[in-house]
Amino acid sequence: MYSDKVMEHFNNPQNQRKMENPDSIGKVGNALCGDVMWIYVKIDENEEGNEVIEDISWETFGCTAAIATSSMVTELAKGKTLEKALEITNEEVAEELDGLPSVKMHCSNLAADGLVEAIYNYLNSGEKEIPEDLKKRHDQIKQHMEKVQEEYGDYVEMEEEMHRTG
Repeated sequence: MYSDKVMEHFNNPQNQRKMENPDSIGKVGNALCGDVMWIYVKIDENEEGNEVIEDISWETFGCTAAIATSSMVTELAKGKTLEKALEITNEEVAEELDGLPSVKMHCSNLAADGLVEAIYNYLNSGEKEIPEDLKKRHDQIKQHMEKVQEEYGDYVEMEEEMHRTG
């Protein structure tokens, strides 16, 4: 059912840890399937003065595909400029893992969305210019998360408490 590459990232996940003092955190989830992800980023400037993802890590409560996509999205984003990191799509994540079963494609959406949210939160907290496309993607993710909170508030609060006490 899963490719060898998915199983490799599941069994040997890359960048899996709660980062100390991140510059930003992106949290996404889907209570319907039980997957919740936190993507942590540290941002620095490269020689050209562009902001790059110097370090990235993640924590995920979820299935095999959710863990593998979290690992893969961090591998794809590490060292990239924010602009290049925002070009990472759920399709690219799935392709890099040599495919996902169609019923698991939502997991690659979550991983890419977690990265988007971390970058959005970074730009927003620094009062930096936020590209229009990023604002739209953030608004879509925010609407989905609000709907999840509305429908599954007790579950969301429980997993937040588990994450804090970890």
